[in-house]
Amino acid sequence: MLENIVREEMVKALKNKENAKKTILSLLVQKLSLAAKEKKAPLTEDEEGQIVLKMCKQIQETLDSCPPFRVDIKNQACYELAVLSAYAPTQMSTDEVKSVIQDVLTELGIEKPVPKDKGKIMKILMPRVKGKADGNLVNDILAEMMK
Repeated sequence: MLENIVREEMVKALKNKENAKKTILSLLVQKLSLAAKEKKAPLTEDEEGQIVLKMCKQIQETLDSCPPFRVDIKNQACYELAVLSAYAPTQMSTDEVKSVIQDVLTELGIEKPVPKDKGKIMKILMPRVKGKADGNLVNDILAEMMK
């Protein structure tokens, strides 16, 4: 269970006086615990991964919107991303995403996808890559295949 692993790492960070690491790990434990309470059941590995990815995405948005002269915020966001990425599920490569898209196209009997097929393709495709690939990457690859 990810929550227990993160909690142990948080204790280590506390003992080593790594306050920044302890803070981000504490926040992750809090979010995992809250999600489990709301669900009233233990989280699955996918659900835990989704929480970590959501936190990473929020920190990345902070990093992207941060003014260039705020080096302190950028450094902290980069550090937090590095810490959280150790707990994030591994992401699919572009080739792996293309392979999954090709499998879906074969399943649907589509040789050359056209824009009107996009909804039908995405409906089957997204559950297969959820939490394993960025939605924007999947969308971009599919759009490229439609050209």
